[in-house]
Amino acid sequence: MTSAIVMHATGGPDVLQWEPVEVAGMQAHEVLLRHTAVGVNYHDAYVRSGLYQTLALPGIPGIEAAGVVEAVGKDVQDFKAGDRVAYVTRQYGAYAERRVIAADLLVPLPDAVTDIAAASSLLKGLTAQMLVQRVYAVSEGDWVLVHAAAGGVGTLLCQWARHLGAKVIGTVGSAEKVPLAFAAGCHSVVRYREEDFVARVREITGGEGVQVAYDAVGKDTFFGSMECLAPFGHLANYGQASGAVPAFEVSMLFPKSNSLSRPSVFQHVRTPQLLRDAARRYFAACQEGALDIPEGQSLALRDAAKAHALLEDRSRLRPLMLRVDAS
Repeated sequence: MTSAIVMHATGGPDVLQWEPVEVAGMQAHEVLLRHTAVGVNYHDAYVRSGLYQTLALPGIPGIEAAGVVEAVGKDVQDFKAGDRVAYVTRQYGAYAERRVIAADLLVPLPDAVTDIAAASSLLKGLTAQMLVQRVYAVSEGDWVLVHAAAGGVGTLLCQWARHLGAKVIGTVGSAEKVPLAFAAGCHSVVRYREEDFVARVREITGGEGVQVAYDAVGKDTFFGSMECLAPFGHLANYGQASGAVPAFEVSMLFPKSNSLSRPSVFQHVRTPQLLRDAARRYFAACQEGALDIPEGQSLALRDAAKAHALLEDRSRLRPLMLRVDAS
């Protein structure tokens, strides 16, 4: 037996209940993992609220964690007991003290990357790697627009794009987040709730527009982001924190020959080889100093409901993670 956060219904943070659960039996291709830290993401909130109906109920939410391998199945060759690992998976189950998981889903953790850093940033880091290296390969001299520039993925995008030589424009929702966006590498910061960010981007770029816009806000910013694009510019809508983007005519992309993607990080890391290569690139960027993972706010796993309430308060300034005390 172990303890976990269990959902019996969708709804507000109070549907996240701390309960004893049974650990599944380990198969030949799996490992028994003792979690040390668990990530908290908007994906988790979307699952909890019912926006994403992808978790069979009752079920244990959570897609990202770090921990220590306690035992391995007879067919597992890449890991052994005592190895530090992390993972991101749509199979859910991360909000637990222990779990059984397929070895193919795991990535090894370098000594220089802590469990807390991995659990609080692996999904965000893989997302950033996907966006700046695969969805649109940021190059020196590019104009890049990053919405939610002080958020978890946003800060990584700003740092990485600037490291690659881009000119970064960030948007934030409050005055308190302006210095965070500048610290993350933005050359210019726009408070999109108080300023017309389309007009400001046009002004900052001298009317040129941006080569790529990274938009995780969704409904509130999507069409403005499209207006900000330069000819042949690309809009990557990778989240919808403000709500789903309404239907629109694809011909809106035609006047400037723009392109649009709705990328899924899970497709970009759909094989063990792709996953470990993406993780290696992300960890390398961290170790080279291109990326600085901010220290997150830590809560106990049993306090997941409180963590979700904090997650959905968009005035929050630090990333969140759940620590798992030894048991």
